[in-house]
Amino acid sequence: MTVAPDTGLAPATAVVIGGSAGAVQALLRILPTLPADYPAPVMVVVHIPADRDNALVPLLRDRCRMTVKEAEDKEPALPGVIYFAPSDYHLLAETDRTLSLSSDEPVNMSRPAIDVLFESAADAFGPALTAVVLTGANSDGAHGAKAVVAAGGVVVVEDPAGAYASAMPAAALQACPAATPMNLDAIAAYLSRLGTT
Repeated sequence: MTVAPDTGLAPATAVVIGGSAGAVQALLRILPTLPADYPAPVMVVVHIPADRDNALVPLLRDRCRMTVKEAEDKEPALPGVIYFAPSDYHLLAETDRTLSLSSDEPVNMSRPAIDVLFESAADAFGPALTAVVLTGANSDGAHGAKAVVAAGGVVVVEDPAGAYASAMPAAALQACPAATPMNLDAIAAYLSRLGTT
């Protein structure tokens, strides 16, 4: 049984995070708060233009206690590591708890797409998954959030009222009424406590 974020903590063996416009600043508020021995892998999709390298990895590597890296095809999803989707590749979680990369068609005009990660992670981790939808200017992540809840997982959404771009979190809340809106500091505190009780 899933425990809602506002009433208690759900066990998490994996965390997935998605964001777009304004996500860099949001991630800088959240990810550096997580401890080095974090008990779950954290997989992140941020919309990046196909012709650019993912500058988030070096930016966050210097600020986070967890290991920060770009995801590689077929590598295991290990606790204590933050995996970023590479530019122009979808990131998926497999049922054997490994990661895979795909150059399939864009979803929601994006590759990587948040929905692709969330839906695959829902299949792989079921009720042991926590998903976070951050700021963004489209609806990517809304279908994935529904899939996470349908699999028994927990969805947290950045409060649209305080988000840099409200469209993405608002779409996630509309598609997934079971999701819990929180401000960035509350999201950071919630994720930091996961797996510690």
